[in-house]
Amino acid sequence: MATVQTVTDAEFEQKVLQAPGPVVVDFWAPWCGPCRRLAPILEEVAQELGDGLTVYKLNTDENPVSPGKYGVMSIPTLIVFRNGQEVNRIVGLLPKEALREKLQAAMN
Repeated sequence: MATVQTVTDAEFEQKVLQAPGPVVVDFWAPWCGPCRRLAPILEEVAQELGDGLTVYKLNTDENPVSPGKYGVMSIPTLIVFRNGQEVNRIVGLLPKEALREKLQAAMN
């Protein structure tokens, strides 16, 4: 069962860019209301989609390098990576069904 884990700038290349399958990174911050509302939705979707998808949360306040590198201008932003390349980007808070659809599409 997939769970949402944290990732830092220092771990980003190894955990995200070198990962074998699709990886979602949730760029968020503790003060961001929509980010806090997205967190339980993302957790549920990650569990439903199972082990085919790795999900990480990156606190943009504590880790400014990765958001800068990928041009994250607003949060929450979810970026889906496959083989070290960005394949999809979801900006803002989405309902659970819409989020699941977008993440399932990124897994295929």
